[in-house]
Amino acid sequence: MQYRKAGRSMSNGHCVEVMERDGTVYVRDSKNPDKPPLEFTPEEWRAFSGGMADGNFSDIGTSEQWAGGRHMSISSGMRA
Repeated sequence: MQYRKAGRSMSNGHCVEVMERDGTVYVRDSKNPDKPPLEFTPEEWRAFSGGMADGNFSDIGTSEQWAGGRHMSISSGMRA
């Protein structure tokens, strides 16, 4: 199985990639493919991706607090 990028991924390599294998969803940074990916259960991934689809996180990345290369960390469900 291979990692997949979202259709809206930027051509400059700033994106995440996702793969499901053996009941685990893996998410990695395409700029750092050798680093360990985040790991989620399918239920955790559906909850997160559903929240994205619903716009629950649409304000993240748009305010000054996210400027300057600071990133959101996801602690719930992270096992890497």
